[in-house]
Amino acid sequence: MTKIPLAERMRPTTLDEVIGQTHIVGVEGLLRRIVETKQPTSLILWGPPGTGKTTLARILARELEAEFIELTAVTAGKKDVMQVVEHAKQNWNLQMRTILFVDEIHRFNKAQQDAFLPHVESGLITLIGATTENPSFEIITPLLSRSRVLVLEPLSKPDVIAILKRAIRDEKATRRITKKSLDLLAELSGGDARLALGNLEVALSLADKVTPEIVKTAAQKHIPGYDKKGDMHYDVISAFIKSMRGSDVRAATYYLSRMIDAGEDPKFIARRMIIFASEDIGLAGNGALALATATFQAIERIGLPEGNYSLYHCAIALTRAPKSREITDLMYEAKTLAKTYPDSSVPLHLRNAPSKLMDDLGYGKDYKWQANFKPNKGFLPDDIPSS
Repeated sequence: MTKIPLAERMRPTTLDEVIGQTHIVGVEGLLRRIVETKQPTSLILWGPPGTGKTTLARILARELEAEFIELTAVTAGKKDVMQVVEHAKQNWNLQMRTILFVDEIHRFNKAQQDAFLPHVESGLITLIGATTENPSFEIITPLLSRSRVLVLEPLSKPDVIAILKRAIRDEKATRRITKKSLDLLAELSGGDARLALGNLEVALSLADKVTPEIVKTAAQKHIPGYDKKGDMHYDVISAFIKSMRGSDVRAATYYLSRMIDAGEDPKFIARRMIIFASEDIGLAGNGALALATATFQAIERIGLPEGNYSLYHCAIALTRAPKSREITDLMYEAKTLAKTYPDSSVPLHLRNAPSKLMDDLGYGKDYKWQANFKPNKGFLPDDIPSS
C-alpha cells in the first residue's frame, strides 16, 4: 500500500487550521469574508511554491459546498477546459456550484485563457488560478479584470516551525528531533512548507534521532527559490543594482551571493555591472567602466568558482564608488532632442568642404581646427533653442 506523503496528510482542511498568510485568511482577510458570506469570487493566487495556494483553493470549495475540479496547465488543454464547462452546466442545473482550480495557470496560452472568460463572467464556474509568475505579464487582461489577485508570501520561519511542530506531534515524534534540527529544517525550507515537511519525512525515516547532520543528509542541497526566467530573477538583480546605487556593500554582496548560489550566469551579473559603471557612476569615477569590463573578461576566461573573487571585487568597488547620473541625464536629454528635431540641418560652418562649390556655399566657413574652438553660431542646428 502506497503511503500518502506527510505534506499531503498535514494539509489543512479549514481556514482556522491554516498557519501564515494572515493578510488573506485572518479576521479581515478576503478569503475569510468569502467563506462567511458564501459568495464565491474568481481568484488568482500568486506566490512561491509551498505557500498554500492549492490548500486554500480546496478549503474554499469545501466551505462553499462547491464541487472542486482541479487541472494543471502543464498537461491540460482547451479541450479539458470545455469538458469542465459541460460538467459545470450539469451542476448548474442541480443548483450546485463549480470551482475550477487551475494550477500553474500562467502556462495556458491566450486562446486557452480566453476559453474561461464567458463562463467566469456568467458565474457558471468560479475560477481559482495558481501561479508563481507575475499575473500582470502572464494572465490576459480580461481574465484579470474578472478576478481578484491575492499575493501569498513565503512563510516566515516561525510559521514553518509551527507547521513542522504540528506534523511532529501528529507523527508522535516529539522526542526524536532536537530543537537545532527543527530550526535547521525551517531555515532550509526557504518559506516552502511542502519542502520543509518533505525534508522532515525523509529525516525521520533515516534515523531514530534526528540531528542537524541527519537534516542536512535528508535535505541534501537547498535549491534557492530562484528561477532565472521568473520574477525572482528580476527582483534579485533589481535589489542588487539598487543596493550598489545606495552604496550598501552588505546588501549588494548579499544579493550577489544569492544569484551565484542559485546558479545565475556570472556573465549576466558582470554585464549588469558594466551598465551600472556608466549609468550610475559615470564621470564621478571613470575607472569604474574599465574595472567592470575587465571583470567580464575575467569571468569569460576563468569562470567560477575562481571568478567569484572578480565579481565581489567589482561589486564592492562599484558600491563604494562616488555616484553620478550626469551621463544618464545627458544621454536622455540628447535622445529627446534627436527625436524632437530628427531632420534639422547641420549648420554650414560645421560641414566639411571637400569641393570648391561647397566652399563657395559657406561650408566650414570660419571654423578653425584647434582644441576647444567655439564658433560664434555654436554647434547645434539653428532651430534647436539654447538651453
